[in-house]
Amino acid sequence: MDDFWVFGYGSLMWRPGFDHEETRQARLFGHHRALCVRSFVHRGTPERPGLVLGLDRGGSCHGVAFRIRPENRNAVLAYLRERELVTQVYVETNRKIRLETGHDVRAVTYVVDRCHDQYAGALSVDDAVLRVSGAVGQSGPNEDYVVNTADHLKTLGIHDPHLEGIADQIRIAERPDQSVRGRV
Repeated sequence: MDDFWVFGYGSLMWRPGFDHEETRQARLFGHHRALCVRSFVHRGTPERPGLVLGLDRGGSCHGVAFRIRPENRNAVLAYLRERELVTQVYVETNRKIRLETGHDVRAVTYVVDRCHDQYAGALSVDDAVLRVSGAVGQSGPNEDYVVNTADHLKTLGIHDPHLEGIADQIRIAERPDQSVRGRV
């Protein structure tokens, strides 16, 4: 049986939630990581949607690939479907990814459905920060999701300027105003 791989580009990288026997950095071509999905469940509500990551068309995405033991394939797929397909905003696909070793493998990954009403499209840093700030869902505050993901990417040496810009603005908003220091 062929190796079974799962590609993670967001919280799956730092909280996969399933057993795996190998982890490698990898790149998916043809899609990029984007904070482009309105979250009505995990990081927001229908009344106050947050934003979560999706794989949107174009470019490439540097993420993490997990190799799963063949005997765990069905259990991992069931878990991923329950986690990722809550509102059907993602489409489960099997895409070619390039591992950090230079080898190409196929991996299950979840790409955004651009026709779904939760698709937010391309957002500026300022627009994304406004939508993320204050949103809370079943999995906690939206700000935590964005900052944790940006921090994890940094730890892995993965540079994502757009997500880093959003996380930086969130961090600035959470700091008390220091501009009055030193004034008489």
